[in-house]
Amino acid sequence: MKLFYSVLMTSLAMFAEDSGFSERDQRYHLQPEDKVEVQYRYTPEYNAGVSVQPDGFVSLPYIGEVKVAGLTLGEASEAIRNKACERLHDPDVVVLLKDYVKPFFVMAGEVTRPGRIDLRGDVGLVEAIALGGGFKDSAKQTQVILLRKTEGDLAQVRVIDLRKLMSAKGVGEDIRIHPGDMVVVPRNFFSRLAPYMRLTESGLYGLAMRLL
Repeated sequence: MKLFYSVLMTSLAMFAEDSGFSERDQRYHLQPEDKVEVQYRYTPEYNAGVSVQPDGFVSLPYIGEVKVAGLTLGEASEAIRNKACERLHDPDVVVLLKDYVKPFFVMAGEVTRPGRIDLRGDVGLVEAIALGGGFKDSAKQTQVILLRKTEGDLAQVRVIDLRKLMSAKGVGEDIRIHPGDMVVVPRNFFSRLAPYMRLTESGLYGLAMRLL
C-alpha cells in the first residue's frame, strides 16, 4: 500500500491542480453481468433474454456470439444486427436493458470507511467523502485525488483541495462523481512520521518547548 501511494503521488506531480476534467458519456454502457432482451421486429422467434458474459459477449440463439460490453444500447443493437445479417435479410433489432450492475465509486486512503460505495443520484466530491465516513485525522485534505477511467486502462487524474471546496466560496465548484470513479485521500505529513524518533534530531521537541 505504501508503494502504491508513493507511485501515485509521484505520477501526480505533473498534473496542475486546476487542470480540466472531462465529462464521460452519460449514456449507459453495457458491462459483464448485465441482462438484456434482444428483440427482432419481424422474426420474434429469434428474440432472447441473455446475460453479458465475463468476456463481454452475449450468446444468441441462431445468431452466435456478439461482443457488446462497453457499447451503448444503440451500439449493441447495431452490432447484433450486423451479425444477424449473416442469416436474416435486413433485420430490425432492438436491445433492451433488463437488469444492470448497480453504479458505484470507490473510496480509498485516509477515510473512516474506505471501499466500494453505491452511487445513488447526483453525488458531489464533498458528499462522497461524507459517504466514506469523513476524513481521518491523518488525511491530507488539500490533495485529494480523483481518478476517472477514460478508455481501456487509462484514467484521468485530478488533485483537489477539499478544504477549498468545503468553504463558502468553493461550494459551487464541487465536482460530480461518476460511476467507476476512485477517490484517494493521501496521508498528511505528520501521519507519516515514525512512531519513535530521537527528539534532538526531530527539532519538534525544541519547538514545542518554545510554544509552552
